[in-house]
Amino acid sequence: MDHDNVTTALELPDKKIVESLGMVRGITVRSRSVFGNLGGAFQTIFGGNITLFTSLCEKARVEAYDLMIKHAEKIGANGIIMVRYDANEVMNGVTEVLCYGTAVVVK
Repeated sequence: MDHDNVTTALELPDKKIVESLGMVRGITVRSRSVFGNLGGAFQTIFGGNITLFTSLCEKARVEAYDLMIKHAEKIGANGIIMVRYDANEVMNGVTEVLCYGTAVVVK
């Protein structure tokens, strides 16, 4: 899928939506390792961006996004509108990241 056809908006500029295929989603559940927890705790001493956790969050978002794209392609979509992310802590140190949107066919 052309990633230019994925948007948080209600429509794709210069494209016509010819069919809506419904909601698609990608979900991943990630945990921090013991080393990640220790490294992150150490980084909090100095304040600022906790790069270990930032990296973990970005990897989870990318994985959820890629799974959403695969889901859309599987049902015949060539675009996704209204893309959103959601995250929840499933248990201490375990986070679910969900990426979802509406799969469409565009011309």
